This record gives sequence, structure tokens and C-alpha cells, in this order.
Amino acid sequence: MTTQSKPTSSQSHSADLFDRAQHVLPGGVSRNTVLRKPHPAYAAFGEGCRLTDLDGTTRIDFSNNMASLIHGHAYPPIIRAVTEQLERGTAYMMATEAEVAYAEHLCSRNPGFGKIRFVNSGTEAIMVAIKAARAFTGRTKIAKIEGAYHGGYDYAEVSQTPKPENWGSLDRPNNVPLVHGTPDSSLESVVILPFNDVDRAIAILDENADNLAGVVMDLMPHRVGLNPIERDFLTAIREWTRKNGSLLVLDEVITFRSSYGGLQMTYGVEADLTAMGKMIGGGFPVGAVAGRADIMDVMDPNGDRYRFPHSGTFSANPISMVAGMAAMKDFDEPAVERLNALTERASRGITEAAKATEARACVTGCGSIVRVHMKEHPPRNFREAFLSPDENHRLTALLDHLFESGFIMINTCTAMMSTPMTEVEIDALVNACGEGFEKIARMP
Repeated sequence: MTTQSKPTSSQSHSADLFDRAQHVLPGGVSRNTVLRKPHPAYAAFGEGCRLTDLDGTTRIDFSNNMASLIHGHAYPPIIRAVTEQLERGTAYMMATEAEVAYAEHLCSRNPGFGKIRFVNSGTEAIMVAIKAARAFTGRTKIAKIEGAYHGGYDYAEVSQTPKPENWGSLDRPNNVPLVHGTPDSSLESVVILPFNDVDRAIAILDENADNLAGVVMDLMPHRVGLNPIERDFLTAIREWTRKNGSLLVLDEVITFRSSYGGLQMTYGVEADLTAMGKMIGGGFPVGAVAGRADIMDVMDPNGDRYRFPHSGTFSANPISMVAGMAAMKDFDEPAVERLNALTERASRGITEAAKATEARACVTGCGSIVRVHMKEHPPRNFREAFLSPDENHRLTALLDHLFESGFIMINTCTAMMSTPMTEVEIDALVNACGEGFEKIARMP
């Protein structure tokens, strides 16, 4: 399944690189998510669902660059599209036909996408969505779910990583900064809601009804436990926003892969605004905001709703546009259904392995994403998903076992599937999880 080859020198190429990197990069990296002890692995090349590092070890990649590679590595149609575009140029101070064609395609996938704007990342998509909501409503505050990750933006970061000692009461969760020095004004502009708790969330929203521009939500928030939102909670929030003149802003940066037009279509709900990113760039930097035409028109300088000047040097750059179009055209409804079925196979298999080994473990997720928890029951909110020291110890042991066995996972023990995968790769992951559960059971 995987090939393992050890470096011939006393120290690996990756270890040597990390020694160099620490002199020029904070912590030796440009993103903390690639760190692992004693040093990161450095990629040499990827092909399909496998990634080979500089020391010659090949692993099955269930991270897919944090869910951004829906077709895995070096997908030939994307390579062809990008190569052809590179010969014509990488970016212009002109609009492109590729931008228009891709906008038409994405809008065709979801009836709630009246118009769309392209940006350069999921973080930027959330930023634009929040600003558009404020511009449209004339209000300043936003609400978000406790523990939910929405990128690197002061307002979106509030209460992303609260802890028992500072998260406060469920009736009134505290506004906890992520970064030291976050302005108090940013904290005061955000309202924190407990996930999947209708009564508490509505009570908090009612207290802020006159000032809320929008409620920002992920229908299956990764950091909150990757458990899909409960229908009664989503219905309550949707009805509240309509009744109170606020906007429902859905973060589908990760979950857009869950169905042809995003996870919201599975629930039969249309967001007022939707933020996207990751896989829609075909492996290149991208973000997008789509939604009701009247709301999106706050960015139209020729219209009577214009309230939000918006530009970006690399927004809708033709490389990301052609790569994204190639990726999404091939991620059609049959491809979505096939990948979701493989993911269900993984979820069932890992759940059965946990039962067979009597591991205190469970699985959450839907669509083409699964997450393994070292908990007996699936968490319903961030506080239930929060890891105890023992759970964290056992999860780290499982992640280390999987990496050593030839599997790359997101560091929450989450797997993001890609279309090159088959039952072979899925069953290999299930078997490795079972072996990991058995190993953990023998730990002191």
C-alpha cells in the first residue's frame, strides 16, 4: 500500500531542512498546521491520493492540503488547463472570460447563488461576506458559533479556542480573543452562540436583535466536532434572521464538497450569503462569496445599492479560475455521490473497528469528511468536543500511529477524501485505525 524507505544519512533531508528553516521562518514554518515532532515532513511530489516526502516515504494523503484538493495531487485536467493559461499570462489588469465562465458554473450549482465575487482565500471570503452583510443591513455586530473556525480575521476569530477556565456560562458564553492584543472593539462586535442549543441561542440573539448584521455559521463546523448541525437549530436560526432583518451567512469553505451545491442543499436551505474556498481553486489560492443578487450588489459601483468598494490584485486571477473550473466540472453529481459513498464506508468501518477493540472512540462527519474522536459519544457542541488530557494523549497516539503506518490526516484526526481514492485506500485506513485502537488499549 505504501512504500517506506529510510534515508541513508544520519539525519533525514526533512530534519536538515527544518534546521535551516528555523533561522528564517517563525517556528520553522509558514503555517503551524504542518508542524509535527520532531520536525515536519517535507513534500517531494504528489500523485493522485499519494504524497511522497523528501526522505522517500510515500503515504496516502487524507488531508489533501486541508481539504483543498478534491481530485488529489497533479490531476491531469488541471495541469493541462493551468499549463495552457501560463503560456498566455498569469494575471492582468483586465477581466477575463475564464472569470465569467467560472462564475456562471458555480452559480448554476446552487439556486441561492444569484451573483458571486472571487477573492483569494477562505479567510478573505468570510471577511467580504461580513462586510457585505454590514453594508446591506447598516448594522455592525455579527453572531457566530462558539469554537467555530472561520479563518484569520479579528471578528471571525472570537471564541475560536476558549477553554473551560474562560469560556463562561452556556447561557452567555464569553467573548474570548484568539490572539493577544485583539482590540476590545472587535470582541464587543461579536455575539457568541452555543451550537445546537435552540433556546439559549435564540435568547442571546433576541438581546442583540437591533444590532446584528448577520449570523455566521458552518453547518458542520470542524473545530466544534464536525457533527452536522441539527435541523431544528438551523430552522430556528434561519427563521430568526428573516424575522429580525439579519442575514444568514454560511461558511461552506470546507463543506461545499458535501453535495453538488454545498451542504446547505442537503438541508434545503438557501443562505443569504455563502463563503467558499479550498477545493473551488483546483489546488490554487481562491475564495468566493455568493448570494442574493440584491445583497451582492452592495459591491456594484454602477448600482444604486453601492456601499462596499471591493477589489483585489489577484482576485479572479486566470490561473485559479481555469484550475477551479477544471476541478469543479469533474466534481459533478455522480462524482459527489461516489465520494460520499466511500466516506460512508470509512465511517462505518472505523465505527466497527472501535466497537471491536472496545476503544472509547466515535466518528462524526458527513459528505466526504470524517473525524475520529477519542470519545464514547459524538459531541454536539464545542464544549463536548473539547479534549481532556487523556483524550488528547490517546488522539496524539492514534495520529502518530497512522502517520507511521503511511497515512496523512488533519491533526484533529480528520480525513478529507479525494476522487482518486477507491475502496482499497478506504479499507487500508479502516484497518490502520483498528490497529491504532488496539495499540492505544495497551498503553499505560
